[in-house]
Amino acid sequence: MLMTQASATGKATRRRHDREIITLAVPAFGALVAEPLFLMVDTAIVGHLGTAQLAGLGVASALLVTAVSVFVFLAYATTAAVARRVGAGELRAAIRQGVDGIWLALLLGAAVVAVVVPTAPTLVALFGASDTAAPYATTYLRISALGIPAMLVVLAATGVLRGLQDTKTPLYVAVAGFVANGALNAGLVYGADLGIAGSAWGTVIAQLGMAAAYLWVVIRGAHRHGASLRPDIGGIRASAQAGAPLLVRTLSLRAILMIGTGVAARLGDEDIAAHQIILSLWSLLAFALDAIAIAGQAIIGRYLGAGDAQGARDACRRMVQWGVTTGSLLGLLVVAARPLFIPLFTSDPTVQEAALPALIVVALAQPISGIVFVLDGVLMGAGDGPYLARAMLLTLAVFVPTALLVPTFGGGLTALWGSMTLMMATRMLTLWLRSRSGLWIVTGATR
Repeated sequence: MLMTQASATGKATRRRHDREIITLAVPAFGALVAEPLFLMVDTAIVGHLGTAQLAGLGVASALLVTAVSVFVFLAYATTAAVARRVGAGELRAAIRQGVDGIWLALLLGAAVVAVVVPTAPTLVALFGASDTAAPYATTYLRISALGIPAMLVVLAATGVLRGLQDTKTPLYVAVAGFVANGALNAGLVYGADLGIAGSAWGTVIAQLGMAAAYLWVVIRGAHRHGASLRPDIGGIRASAQAGAPLLVRTLSLRAILMIGTGVAARLGDEDIAAHQIILSLWSLLAFALDAIAIAGQAIIGRYLGAGDAQGARDACRRMVQWGVTTGSLLGLLVVAARPLFIPLFTSDPTVQEAALPALIVVALAQPISGIVFVLDGVLMGAGDGPYLARAMLLTLAVFVPTALLVPTFGGGLTALWGSMTLMMATRMLTLWLRSRSGLWIVTGATR
């Protein structure tokens, strides 16, 4: 009888966690997928202007993506901090914490604009833009940089809403922003005949609109709960301190991706072409797994804020099961779709031959990736940023020598993606050891 009751309780708990994960993860996945569509629209519209314009967009967008992705901690750290306050029943303090993150985003955005706008020609030259593409890259970069504060506000405000257990609003805003971006780009590039500058202005206007929508939601919530909107130096400093370890983690991950691309370039034109195909697929798969991680950030933060350590453990366990299952399904999908996927990107048989075995390696690694993304989200939700930074630095130290030795010992692109899999396995081990230790379980409204 007792065993039957325990089994029924366990099933009810799993169902509750499943509902929470689905409710948060599905809209989060939609919002994540909408983000890269901005660049796809820009690419499609600018591509019809000419090769030099498209090359200029490629250089400028790479710089912009790098500049913004470095500050993704604005979303992650804010989600964890706000979710803890929500769990503790302190909605006013939760929104106030989110407002501090938004002020930090504005300050960082202004600093980036102050650096990028005057140095745009130098940055474009450092990325190796040709003489014909450089003027277009500089134009696009200078104009688009004006939208960076809005982009960072969107990151921070997204973190606020995720912490409040709301991932639907970011989805709606992302879809509206995508539609507006497409219409503005087409109208300004062709209708107003502004060329690549029109594409940049269209994107900036869309980003400002998205930021305004988020700010309206946050300001309305602040008024409802009596939270102050004024900048608070102590709160902004605390947000920066919470985000600093996650910045180290993000920079380490960016370094791994850049080193991987650099090694692929040394292997030859066919290998770097195949690498870009595999990397694009790897990034797409990451969106699905990252959606579960985002749910983990919000759920774990809320449980710990409420003082429910056992609930946090149960949620972590269930999310890991989701990660393994989702990763396994994605891996099987990659294997099944490989005859159709690679020809979409290239008809060169040499590139296809280089990509195929590497694609199999990526497919086999997806269950590992599922665990990594989930546990990464769990520890972020717990505010365990310092450990994540140390673990990522260790992972970088493991990856660098194995990747750099690939051209020497051979194995080509398959060996390189084997190194990437080793990197993910190292991350999995460090995250699993931390999750097993229980040291991440610190309850209360603040960590």
